[in-house]
Amino acid sequence: MAAYEKRRAAAAPVPAGVSGLPDAAEFLLRAGVTAMVREALLKVLEARPAEPVSFLAEYFERLVLAEAAAEPPGPPQRLARALWYVCLAHHSHRTAFDSNTGAAYEVLGCGGRRRAAGVDGRLYSELLRRICQRGAAPAEAAAELLRRVRCRDHEAVPFDVFRYGVLTCCVLLEFAAKADALFAVLGAGDSADTRLCQAVLRALEDALGAGHGSRPGRYLEAGSRLGPDRLALAMDQALQERKLGSSMSREEFLRKATALFIAKVKPVE
Repeated sequence: MAAYEKRRAAAAPVPAGVSGLPDAAEFLLRAGVTAMVREALLKVLEARPAEPVSFLAEYFERLVLAEAAAEPPGPPQRLARALWYVCLAHHSHRTAFDSNTGAAYEVLGCGGRRRAAGVDGRLYSELLRRICQRGAAPAEAAAELLRRVRCRDHEAVPFDVFRYGVLTCCVLLEFAAKADALFAVLGAGDSADTRLCQAVLRALEDALGAGHGSRPGRYLEAGSRLGPDRLALAMDQALQERKLGSSMSREEFLRKATALFIAKVKPVE
C-alpha cells in the first residue's frame, strides 16, 4: 500500500479535459485505482477462474503483500503463488489452464541463476507434490505418479514437461474423485461387495484400455465409455456369482482404481 501512496503523491497533474470528470472519478484516476482494476479484470479474463470473485479477492490480497515485501519472494512464496495459478481453472478449460500453467512456470522460473532455460527440478517436483495433496488420491498412487513424472533436482525442466506433470496430477485427482463417487454407488459406508467391486474395476480397466495417446485427459474421456448399461451388466453378473461375507474397503477400491490410471501414465524420460 505504501507503494500506491507514493505513486499517488507523485502523480502527474490531470490532463486537460479530464478536470471535468466528477470528483469520484477524478479521485480514482489520481490514485491509480482505475488502472489497477482494469488490470485485475484483464487477469480474470485471462485466467477464467471457476470463482471470479474469490479470484479477485486473492489477487488484490497478493498484490498488497507483494508491494509490502522488501525483497523478491523466496521459493516458498513462489511455490504458493504457482499452486494458486494452476488451481484457478479446471484442466478441461484448455486455454485458461494453459495460460495459468504458463504463469506458474514463469513464477517458479524467476530469480533463478541457471543459464539453461526451465524451472528448477526441485521446485517442479515440490509443486507436483502440493497439487496431489489437494485431493483424495491415495498416497501410494500419488507417490507412484510423482516417480513417473518427476525430474532430477538439478535439471532445468522445460515447459512441455512442466505442463505434462501438472496436468497429469490434476487428472489423477479428478480420476480419484470419480472412483470414490463410483464406490458410493456400489455399497453403503466404507465397504462394498468384493465381486461387485472387481467387476467394476475390470470394466473400468477395459474402458481405460480403449484410450490411446499420452495426453492424460484422454484417460478420463476413455473412462466415460463406461456407460450405465455396461456397468449395470457387469454388476448384474457379479451379483449372480458373489459369495456372502466378502467385502472390499473404500481405500482398497481407490488404490486399485487409481493404479489402473497410473499404469497408463507415460514416464518422463
